[in-house]
Amino acid sequence: MPDDAAHMRAALQLAARGLGNTWPNPAVGCVLVKDGRVIGRGWTQPGGRPHAETEALARAGEGARGATAYVTLEPCSHHGRTPPCCDALIRAGVSRVLVALRDPDARVDGRGFARLRQAGITVEEGLLGAEAAALNAGFIRRITQGLPLVTLKLAATLDGRIATQAGESRWITCAAARRAVHALRARHDAVLVGSGTVLADDPDLTCRIPGMDPVPMLRVIADARLRTPPTARLVREAGRQPTWLLTGAGHRPSALAPYIEAGVEVVTIRRASGGGLQPRAMLAALATRGVTRVLAEGGAGLSAGLLRAGLVDRLVWFHAPGVMGAEGLPSAGPLGVAVLSAMPRFRRVATEAVGEDVMSEFVKE
Repeated sequence: MPDDAAHMRAALQLAARGLGNTWPNPAVGCVLVKDGRVIGRGWTQPGGRPHAETEALARAGEGARGATAYVTLEPCSHHGRTPPCCDALIRAGVSRVLVALRDPDARVDGRGFARLRQAGITVEEGLLGAEAAALNAGFIRRITQGLPLVTLKLAATLDGRIATQAGESRWITCAAARRAVHALRARHDAVLVGSGTVLADDPDLTCRIPGMDPVPMLRVIADARLRTPPTARLVREAGRQPTWLLTGAGHRPSALAPYIEAGVEVVTIRRASGGGLQPRAMLAALATRGVTRVLAEGGAGLSAGLLRAGLVDRLVWFHAPGVMGAEGLPSAGPLGVAVLSAMPRFRRVATEAVGEDVMSEFVKE
């Protein structure tokens, strides 16, 4: 029915509010409708609880009895930090539940539907399922493949340069583009950079948008050789903003001590044959710890490593209207592409002007 699709779209819009704030839980939206009128709305709250269904039911109160619930992901049926949402829907007396997508988590995966049906509730599955899968692609990837969704962000000149030969990069893109990057960070669980970026830019990797108050951004540094100075902002501010350091094994405890004392969580990662960190092992370690969506912000070495391994799912490229020439530093390091068929390829899905710059979004073919 047309109204069903409209209400589910509204639930998906609510779910999107939770992106970047709900990990390790999915971002879910719920709309309760009775007699053609919306009586309750909810979305997964920061930290993953309360869940969307209980938020919507709390707003609807006694009016939920006999209502239809539109939920973007199968209601949970297991006891975690909160009671099962299935039980909450059953106690509230809803008569019909429309769900966009089945939950791939083995603790749910159809059990939520079964429990609702056993209680006499009409359950329909699959409405706007593709849209729901796209929204929670990071959660699904973590559950089914043990990896987070990876977005690679690049900010470069028209000829793909991210810094001058001397390393100057502030600022290639305009202020509007930088604000767009902050909004992009807010929709991801973690921001990942290499030690080269820390040395060159000393970033803080926070989300600084007036009025936006996301869960504190997880900052992750990939640094096999411990090149990150303990005086770096990411280290100094680790007590206020969660920071993880991915590094190789074999470092002396005294070398790791300054990071740990500052509040950095050190995660040991398997090394690649060249001595660096294996990209897949890095991402798997993040997924094991609950991360579902990663924004990789460079530099060239990290970008190349993720691209070579085929681990970039989405690419967001900010192009500044300037040309730097061959002396500038490239946006990605060597990829080992000998033939065109070996080149990583992406499909453009959106392009828009952002101030003086252009932002293009791509998905992996």
